Amino acid sequence: MSNKKKRQIIKDVLTYIFLTLLGILMIYPLIWMFFSSFKSNNEIFGPLRLLPEHVIWDSFYRGWNSGQFTYSLYFKNTFMLVIPVVLFTLISSTLVAYGFARFTFPMKGALFSIMISTLMLPNAVIIIPRYILFNRFGWLNSYKPFTVPSIFACHPFFIFMLVQFFRGLPKELDESATIDGCNSFTTLVRIHMPLIKPALFSAAIFQFIWTWNDFFNSLIYINSVKKYTISLALRMSLDTAAAANWNEILAMSTLAILPSVLIFFFAQKYFVEGIATTGIKG
Repeated sequence: MSNKKKRQIIKDVLTYIFLTLLGILMIYPLIWMFFSSFKSNNEIFGPLRLLPEHVIWDSFYRGWNSGQFTYSLYFKNTFMLVIPVVLFTLISSTLVAYGFARFTFPMKGALFSIMISTLMLPNAVIIIPRYILFNRFGWLNSYKPFTVPSIFACHPFFIFMLVQFFRGLPKELDESATIDGCNSFTTLVRIHMPLIKPALFSAAIFQFIWTWNDFFNSLIYINSVKKYTISLALRMSLDTAAAANWNEILAMSTLAILPSVLIFFFAQKYFVEGIATTGIKG
């Protein structure tokens, strides 16, 4: 075996060892959270031991049924909020991005610049005018402040991401579809949608995780416990007058992150492909 090949093998082994250690370091908080859900409060805040010394088996059951409502309601509310937002965001952002990428119309550049500039606005700046607006519409204590803006493509990040992907597709595809008798909408559905599937998966995963984990906006617009999402329910568990049962809170936190983790791993192929190709083509 040549010295060059030996050096390459050693380099690969060291790379794999480094990546393995880094991966363990990244997921260790999740592993600690899962095992801590079987510990008592004294063990959680005691020695830095990963495995529990005295296992508490009912933390998931007690945490699920704690409070006025069970977590079945909170999970149901979260899915009722997240799923429409994700679907409406994908549909509206795709249509708007398709228009910016493939059509020419007056003030196209100015409108695109204004749309991109809204990315620079932090949420804390627009939360007050949005609250006043939604209050006048009578949308408070409902999911309309989340779903209605997503219908009208109020998420410029996804529009920009999809525009970059559309621009990477050859315009000859549109011309061929037109020759075959397709109109603009048919070209989008039959020609472009299958090609931008990685970008759509990336946008769906981002929007799902961001909306699922959203605490601030849910706290502002929702004030009825019966309509609380997972993030608000977990925070409510810390507002009790008595000492918090941290094993129950950590158990529910483990279940709360489970959908996001599963969606990411099941759609990881399309997610990585979408991130790797968006904005590079063309």
